[in-house]
Amino acid sequence: MFIPLHDRNDLEHIDRQYVTLGLIGLNTVIWLVTAISGKTGTFTTAAVLGLGYIPAVANGFADLAPGLSIVPEGATYVTYAFLHADIWHLGTNMLFLWVFGDNVEDAMGHLRFLVFYLLCAAAGALAHGLLDPRSEAPLIGASGAVAGVVAAYLLLHPRVRLWVLVLGRIPLPLPAFVPLTLWIVYQLYMLVFDAQGEVSWAAHIGGIVAGFALIALMKRRTVPLLDREIVPPRAVWHKRSGSRRPDGPWGR
Repeated sequence: MFIPLHDRNDLEHIDRQYVTLGLIGLNTVIWLVTAISGKTGTFTTAAVLGLGYIPAVANGFADLAPGLSIVPEGATYVTYAFLHADIWHLGTNMLFLWVFGDNVEDAMGHLRFLVFYLLCAAAGALAHGLLDPRSEAPLIGASGAVAGVVAAYLLLHPRVRLWVLVLGRIPLPLPAFVPLTLWIVYQLYMLVFDAQGEVSWAAHIGGIVAGFALIALMKRRTVPLLDREIVPPRAVWHKRSGSRRPDGPWGR
């Protein structure tokens, strides 16, 4: 649908988004470990079964084979969010977290943002388990947590200009509420019409609901919701033509 590339939205309360960067780094390291060790398949399978969220196990309809349990079953509501199926699965989630996570972390502070992220991950697993409580397929991926971050960003900065790649090839600067609202509507549409597909749309919706509900409770008191200011892309001088043009979707 669209790929977020960049926003012009400076940090106001923190020097650097340490939790966001740490989460991206941790997810990447875990994927590298499982990818390298997964050449035989044994380690990756054990990690997915032991750390992934399995609704049938969580709801008492099935049990893991002896020796596969790595953490207490309740912990899998969170641990699943640090495993990814492939580089594209990882890359998409981490790109969304990179673009939107820093400003949500700025609005909350480091510790509260970490708690927020984990709660959104748990909400994603809970929604997935409620939709298909007897499923024995492990749920993995940070999509639920990242969906919560996107929802929080939408409530914080709906009018900030966001560079997005539309249809995978057209870069456009749009007010954030346009692509993010369409993205949320798309998740709802897919939940209805592709509920049995490979993607857990329910986990996305669970994260979105948690993000909407928690941002007002966990943000700093001085941080407003629904920013009214439209932040335009900063103009730069084109040396060759001498004309003004907006910043392109590069870097952050």
